[in-house]
Amino acid sequence: MSSHEFAKPGEYKINDLLAVAAAREVNDGEVVFAGTGLPMLAIMLAQKTTSPGAYCIYEAGSVDGRPIDLPASVGDARCAYGGAIASGLFDVFNQLHKGGVDLAFLGGAEIDKYGNVNTTAMGDYLKPSARLTGSGGNADINALAKRTVFMMVQEKRRFVENVSYVTSPGWRIPKFPGRQFVPKQEVYGKFFRGGPCSVITNMAVFRFDEETGEMYLDTYHPGFTAQDIKDNCGFELNISRCSGETKPPTYHELELLYKVIDKEGIFLP
Repeated sequence: MSSHEFAKPGEYKINDLLAVAAAREVNDGEVVFAGTGLPMLAIMLAQKTTSPGAYCIYEAGSVDGRPIDLPASVGDARCAYGGAIASGLFDVFNQLHKGGVDLAFLGGAEIDKYGNVNTTAMGDYLKPSARLTGSGGNADINALAKRTVFMMVQEKRRFVENVSYVTSPGWRIPKFPGRQFVPKQEVYGKFFRGGPCSVITNMAVFRFDEETGEMYLDTYHPGFTAQDIKDNCGFELNISRCSGETKPPTYHELELLYKVIDKEGIFLP
């Protein structure tokens, strides 16, 4: 059995697949803004496989760290091991504002078909049914990175026609004062750099049409069908461009995840 063969169903967990799918979004030489958890696994896996020249920025202030052991959070001192810079939040967000970040990994509570994401509140903002964690950098990172990958749970109540609150802008956003939806580039002008490039969930991988900005199904994970994905989406989802099943992890990738990257079982118990 070759270590580069794909693992079979039952030989890997959903978080393994998500980490691998996210790692595949990283191109060699890119500057990547990553958060705690799966994004950490993804960037470290990418650096050890297809993208050894990728640079990682963590929100707490480390740049291009190459930790021996997986950090427990973006504030873990291990993030800065072997790094180019060990500074603070102000410096790394300055890299964003200067246009120095190619790819960012983020999460969200709700998303619509244009990639607008809500992490602020559910329902009426002034009288919400639930107050969420807030932006926490989500808005800045998504607005200023050239590409964003969102990692979310797949549920109809999360994939909605209109998000309750636009924390992070997608490809078409409400323009004030009339709140009509217009292309993001029209609002951002010379500060426009890009937007969400993909959404990775526990069921599928989605991408966005370059002309319309609308989400479409790219691949469905093993054990699901395109119809399953459509049934768990609250807006009309284009599944005609689906290219098939998401490639599972290879045995080599699983070995790296469990025996090299997260050997302490911090995020992959």
